[in-house]
Amino acid sequence: MAVVRRDHSPGNGQVGPSPEATPSRPPPPLAQVDGVVFPFLGGFGRYQKRLMLLSWIPALLVSCNQYSDYIHLSQPNITCTANLSGAADTIAVPPLNGSTRAPFITDNYEEDGAQCSCLERHIQLESGLKQNVVTEWWLVCEEEWQAHLAHLSFLLGTAIGALLTGALADWWGRLPVLCLSVFVTFVCGIAVAFSHNVLAFCMLRFVQGFGLAGIFLSLYLLRIELCLPAWRFSMTMVANVLAVGGQLLLPGLAVLCIDWHVLQLVLICPLAILFFYAWIFPESLRWLLATQRYVRAKGQMYQVAQGNSVDTETDETGILSALEAELHQTPQSSCILQIIHTRNMWKNILVLCVNSLASSGMGQCFARVVCGVSFSPVHYLVLVGIAMGGCAMLATVVVVMGRRGAQLSFMIVTALASLLQLGLLNLIGKYSLRHDTALRDTLNRRLSVALSVIGMLTSHAVNHLSMFICAEITPTVIRGGAVGLLMANAAVGMCVSALVDLQKMRGFFLLKIILTCSCLLSIICIPLLPETTNQPLPETMAEGEGLLRRPLPSGEQHHLLTRAEVAEYSRVADTPMHRQGNDTANGIRTS
Repeated sequence: MAVVRRDHSPGNGQVGPSPEATPSRPPPPLAQVDGVVFPFLGGFGRYQKRLMLLSWIPALLVSCNQYSDYIHLSQPNITCTANLSGAADTIAVPPLNGSTRAPFITDNYEEDGAQCSCLERHIQLESGLKQNVVTEWWLVCEEEWQAHLAHLSFLLGTAIGALLTGALADWWGRLPVLCLSVFVTFVCGIAVAFSHNVLAFCMLRFVQGFGLAGIFLSLYLLRIELCLPAWRFSMTMVANVLAVGGQLLLPGLAVLCIDWHVLQLVLICPLAILFFYAWIFPESLRWLLATQRYVRAKGQMYQVAQGNSVDTETDETGILSALEAELHQTPQSSCILQIIHTRNMWKNILVLCVNSLASSGMGQCFARVVCGVSFSPVHYLVLVGIAMGGCAMLATVVVVMGRRGAQLSFMIVTALASLLQLGLLNLIGKYSLRHDTALRDTLNRRLSVALSVIGMLTSHAVNHLSMFICAEITPTVIRGGAVGLLMANAAVGMCVSALVDLQKMRGFFLLKIILTCSCLLSIICIPLLPETTNQPLPETMAEGEGLLRRPLPSGEQHHLLTRAEVAEYSRVADTPMHRQGNDTANGIRTS
């Protein structure tokens, strides 16, 4: 379905005027950024493409830092050469990865006393490093919870950073938030390499997660607001693929660096090039116009026109003259809290937040099944390959089915994969292979892994697509806060693995049921979202509130009962409100 934009929505129980009876007044030229301003400045020309290339480079660097816990917190394999009883023995401690352990659902988390009673140990890391955070401070056995807490602190820093930097991006602008986030990330990232204890490491990683969220968010907004409708999705997908490519670089960098201190410095130092973005990358022209910062917008419009070799002397659209007339306007900034007073926008954002939280949490649950009881570099590459496959599948399905159709399809598959894991596999083993226990367990395991791979593909796609749809349906004046809210929900969903490990897998089954129910709830709500393919971005709160689904065609509304007929059927007396207008139970009759 296409999108309908309305300037005003009738209140509950009230009848709005017919669209044919009251023709809408066209917005001023400066408000039509995608339809008038950008085409006048050369469209998606050479200037915009150069900036887009610059926005892709940090995606690779930020991804390496965001997933470095897979290397820093990987659990070593411990060979116990002598235990307390004096007998030689070999015991392997289950590994720990960036999202902590990745066990199968039925794994036993009861600690074996022999694992922690070694007098002589041989330690080996499979991540490529000779020493990491876990081996330096011996975060195993009774101290293993500190490793989970370190990863949890980074994710919480990411969630809080996304919320605050998103609100600041709407208030101060995208570029100041980018510069502030780069400074915080660089300083704290250097300090992480020189941490002297676990507490300092956790605190610094919390602040580093805060800064990385700001970098990712500000660049995401600049990239979205730089493109015309036909280019938005493809340019965003390129950045997503590069982010997955950054994850592929981590194992190779770990082998070259040997020590986690050196690896941390190697990962953080390239971010210094982002300091130059304060002079290279301009502020979002779309945000400047939406917040009435016309003086700064004027200079940037001439800069864009010059970069695209556009002659501004012939102003046939009247943009420059309209801009001169608005230079006296006072800048006005908005806050994400304004959605409380909207009628439709907060519902759309709430649906997308549930999608992001459920898909991120389900992705962690599926990853635990795929990796099994141990986590090796092969498992890491498998997860990265699944993420790359999710990007390819997302790009293909969106082109065919559109944004909303693709998200609905992905969420249905995610929920089905989880439901089959929870119930059907046990029924297959119970009734079809009752006497062959080994074959039953093998079949259940393989089917569960296959369903988990499918679920990871679709949950990865839902997570990315929810953020992208949120950026397209929210107005420019609060887009930063809305996207930050979805990023925070995704980070909270990724905390599932660390929280479950802190509880020794207690409550994991109940948590998966809750996430599955959230997926089913999302399936019901996703059709209520508007379809934004090839639609201009809303700029103001009024445009965002008027972004609705297209109502039923006139021919289909004839099949609906009128309100008077419905009232008569239910034996409810008509009121004056029922009698006015000829609206139907589904909306306004257009014929």
